[in-house]
Amino acid sequence: MKGKILITPRSLQHKKSDIIEMLSDYEVLMNDTGRPFDENELKKLIQDVDGIIVGVDKITREILANAKKLKVITKYGVGLDNIDIEYAKKLGIKITYTPGANKESVADLVFTMILELSRQLFKMDKIVRDNRWDKVIGREVYGKVIGIIGTGNIGKSVAKRATGFDMRILGYDMFPDYEFAKEIGMEYVDLQTLLKNSDYITLHIPFTESMHHFIDREELEMIKTTAYIINTSRGELINEEALYEALKQKRLAGAALDVFEIEPPYNSKLIKLENVILSPHCGASTEDAINRMNMMAVEGLKSVLEGKEPKFVYA
Repeated sequence: MKGKILITPRSLQHKKSDIIEMLSDYEVLMNDTGRPFDENELKKLIQDVDGIIVGVDKITREILANAKKLKVITKYGVGLDNIDIEYAKKLGIKITYTPGANKESVADLVFTMILELSRQLFKMDKIVRDNRWDKVIGREVYGKVIGIIGTGNIGKSVAKRATGFDMRILGYDMFPDYEFAKEIGMEYVDLQTLLKNSDYITLHIPFTESMHHFIDREELEMIKTTAYIINTSRGELINEEALYEALKQKRLAGAALDVFEIEPPYNSKLIKLENVILSPHCGASTEDAINRMNMMAVEGLKSVLEGKEPKFVYA
């Protein structure tokens, strides 16, 4: 055996046989708990592994201090906020990830949520199941204004879909891609302009401590009462208490959330509202995205462990 690998993401278990075959030269430990590992579990498990493929499990300094043989951490996805990257660097541990692997799947979910919010399909479905025949008055998406906060891989995929609905596309990004914007007709604006003018606002930015509650009460007050907000990025980007108040008081037409400040959000007050759609962090949960992430994750991990040209290295 070339070494020992720990794999934590539940989505990756979906293709367990494929992964075992790709890592046949390694001893592989899988997470069969049906949930992310906690810190104490990872402190024990990580002691003698050479590489780890990690999902949303937190890889803290304390965990890394127990990693005596660890050479590489591969993030199953792109958001690295659950990994203490600086301490990993200090220990000489490489970080790889899967950039772009899930962009189309997440963008699909964003537009599914936009259409669902606009036409209220969930209400229509319940009406028929309840043996009723009431009409639900929705709104058209075609020709409306979409505000995309963060125009990286996923934000760009959302923008491309918006062109098919002949939408006016507003973008906000600290590092604008003007060439892409010109190509598809997107207009970069400041955050305030985007919030005030968009019918649909969708977040696609990474989470860091400085981005905590990026959308807070002040920002929510700028948004039109007829607008919707969609978050498939990180739950901590939105102040959920402020969002709850805005939705409850109808100062916002609705919201769709795939991510939450605390996951699972069992005690969230948002669950009680009718003008919000909730999903269990499934943006990347498609066969297509899983296949791409599996391949990229394993290739990135093996490239480091086997001393080859590193693939998909973040640090």
